[in-house]
Amino acid sequence: SRIEKKEIKERKDLRKDVIFTIDGADAKDLDDAVSIKKLKNGNFLLGVHIADVTHYVKKNSALDNEAYVRATSVYLVDKVVPMLPACLSNGVCSLNEKVDRLTLSCEMEIDKSGKLVSHSINKSIINSVHRMTYSDVNSILEDKDKKLIAEYKDIYKSLIMMQGLAKTLRIRREEKGSIDFDIEEAHIKVDDKGRVVEIVPRERGTA
Repeated sequence: SRIEKKEIKERKDLRKDVIFTIDGADAKDLDDAVSIKKLKNGNFLLGVHIADVTHYVKKNSALDNEAYVRATSVYLVDKVVPMLPACLSNGVCSLNEKVDRLTLSCEMEIDKSGKLVSHSINKSIINSVHRMTYSDVNSILEDKDKKLIAEYKDIYKSLIMMQGLAKTLRIRREEKGSIDFDIEEAHIKVDDKGRVVEIVPRERGTA
């Protein structure tokens, strides 16, 4: 899983940027991370960083052909049948915190009204500062949990900026005719033997 210096030189180095993942607490394949900056002109620079699987899975290789047949990972309650081997999806292609990872980054400049001004897509390398969960982010943004705010003070400003930008983008989408059906999703709880014990509505929060 060691990344060669030659590969790093050919990529945009974003390892000093404040980048983090937000996923479910039980997620093991962390395939996307986010970042945000306030530019001098008042606009935002929003970054979305996707695990660069193509660096490890070459076109027409046995891995590529098997992934093509599977098409996607399949989630079965508390289990997953991965599209790629776990050593990739949960290993070198998972954007785990505080380790260097190869990514494809889309950086978008967005103005205060939510309009996309410009964007760039680059091969990159990142180092996620935190592995955040939806529940912790919701507690920070919705409940103003002082303990969690203190624990994640290095990304607190980023979360606040993201919350504000998300609201702006949502309003812009609605103005353009987007419909949010807000369909309730079921969350199936199982015991340690994999037996269903409860089915409850999945909570949808700011995160």
